[in-house]
Amino acid sequence: MATNKVKYSDKELEEFKVLIQAKIDKAQHDLELIKSAYLNDGNNGTDDTSPQFKSFEEGSTTMSKEANSALAIRQEKFIRDLNNAITRINNKTYGICRVTGKLINPERLKLVPHATLSIEAKNMQS
Repeated sequence: MATNKVKYSDKELEEFKVLIQAKIDKAQHDLELIKSAYLNDGNNGTDDTSPQFKSFEEGSTTMSKEANSALAIRQEKFIRDLNNAITRINNKTYGICRVTGKLINPERLKLVPHATLSIEAKNMQS
């Protein structure tokens, strides 16, 4: 009978919500670290002490700022996806594949809590 379930129980949804909220908290903390690293890049007080390395450092700083910016953008998207998952939990539509309408495997949701596709649907896209 469990295989014919069309949605997760309130208890199961609450467990997913706790898991996702913990991931949101960690992701926001990580985002703050990325942003603070971005703001502190190149601000180590040695600007004039090693002029022969200046061009190398500028390239490194630019690369680092670009990498940090890309990381921050990816992290913000991850947080947005997790918040959307919380919304689906509140709407009781969480864990339902948006293509097949079947329940997404709970093991998949534990690994990718913001998933909206079952493995079956994901494989159809390939």
